[in-house]
Amino acid sequence: MFSVGEAFYTLFSPMGLAGWLLCTFLLFYIDAIVFPTLPELFVVLFFIAGYGTMPDWALWSVFVAVIAVAEVLGLTTLYLVVKRLRVPPKISEVVGRYRRFLLIQDERMILLNRVAPILPFTGAFVALSGWSYRRSVSYLVLGGVVKYGSILAASNYFLLYMEKGMAVDVTLFMVVTIIVLSFLASTYRKRRAERQGGGTA
Repeated sequence: MFSVGEAFYTLFSPMGLAGWLLCTFLLFYIDAIVFPTLPELFVVLFFIAGYGTMPDWALWSVFVAVIAVAEVLGLTTLYLVVKRLRVPPKISEVVGRYRRFLLIQDERMILLNRVAPILPFTGAFVALSGWSYRRSVSYLVLGGVVKYGSILAASNYFLLYMEKGMAVDVTLFMVVTIIVLSFLASTYRKRRAERQGGGTA
């Protein structure tokens, strides 16, 4: 939800870097447990806004750490909620059928999910699938560091070697391209799973 990111930015920007980091945390946490917030787009905007407030490597490290913490807490929140609820057997059966049509049927799917997002509410999915919480968190952090660390490293490179306006444009184009490609890959995987599921009905 673009409006959510805008609202957070407006609310917390007066706090400077601390506000942008708080925005990043909230967007990634909400994205993990409630609904998509386009965190890829906003995190580069916050990173660019905070550029120059500390050494490049430190700024990169802080943003990546905040993202990792937010995603782990998001996954853990849904995981614990589902573990404490009595989930109807029909829902568990649906999740089981869906999992059988995934390209990878264990925790490693969380890594692939970074490229083609098809695991809704990952923490709940982990709990209902009986996946290892520790392995799931490990793959979540690994995938997040690689994906968002690379995006922010590229953004930092553009800011370092280009005029700021052009660097912002190039960064946003890169992120939008990543989002579009991820959406297309996700749509393809979902439709393929649906066709396979229909064929076995």
